[in-house]
Amino acid sequence: MARVSQEHLEARRRQILDGAARCFARNGFHATSMQDVLGEVGLSAGAVYRYFKGKDELISAIAREAFAGIRGAFEDAAAMAVPPTPDVLLGRVLRTFLEEQVPGGDRQAFARLIVQVWTETLRNDQLAAILNEGYHGMRQAWSQVVEAYRASGILPADVPADHVARTMIATAQGFIAQQALFGDVRVEVLEDGLRALMSMQVPKAS
Repeated sequence: MARVSQEHLEARRRQILDGAARCFARNGFHATSMQDVLGEVGLSAGAVYRYFKGKDELISAIAREAFAGIRGAFEDAAAMAVPPTPDVLLGRVLRTFLEEQVPGGDRQAFARLIVQVWTETLRNDQLAAILNEGYHGMRQAWSQVVEAYRASGILPADVPADHVARTMIATAQGFIAQQALFGDVRVEVLEDGLRALMSMQVPKAS
C-alpha cells in the first residue's frame, strides 16, 4: 500500500477545517452537527474523525490557527525598521481575516463565528486555555510593535507598552463585535477612525 504523503495529510486537514468553519459561520456552532460538516467537506466519517474527534477539537483548531496568524502578522510588523502605524496594521490584519479568508465574502457570518468562539470559552476549559494563551501572545506581539515604534522615534515612552497593546486588542475586538452584531462595518471605517484619533492634538493653554 502506498504511503500517504504529508502534503496530502495537510491538504485533507485543511479541507476539513475550512469546511467546518463555513458550517459554523453559516449555522452557528451549536446548530451545526458533525453530519453537517461531513456533508460540507464531502468526506466519510472515518476520514474526518481520523483528524478530529468532534466539534470541540475543530473549533479549537480553528481558534489556534486564527491566533497564530494574527500574532505572526504583528511579529512581522515588529521586525520592520519602522512598523506600520496602528491604523494601517490593524486594518491589514482585520482585512485578511474578515475579507480575504471568508468563504463567500460573508464577513458578518465569520465575525459571528469569532464571537461564538469567545462565548464557548465560558463552558469549554480547553478552549478557554487556548483563548487565554492567544490573548497573552497577542499582547506580547503588540508590545513588541510598541517597542519598535519607540525605537523608531514615533511613539513616546510615557505609557507602558502593555497598556497600548491591550487598547489595540480591545479596538479589534470591538470592531469584530460590531461586525457580528450589526454587519456592514467596513475595515476602512476603523482605519479612518484610528487615523483621526491619532491626529488629535491637545490645544495649548493660553
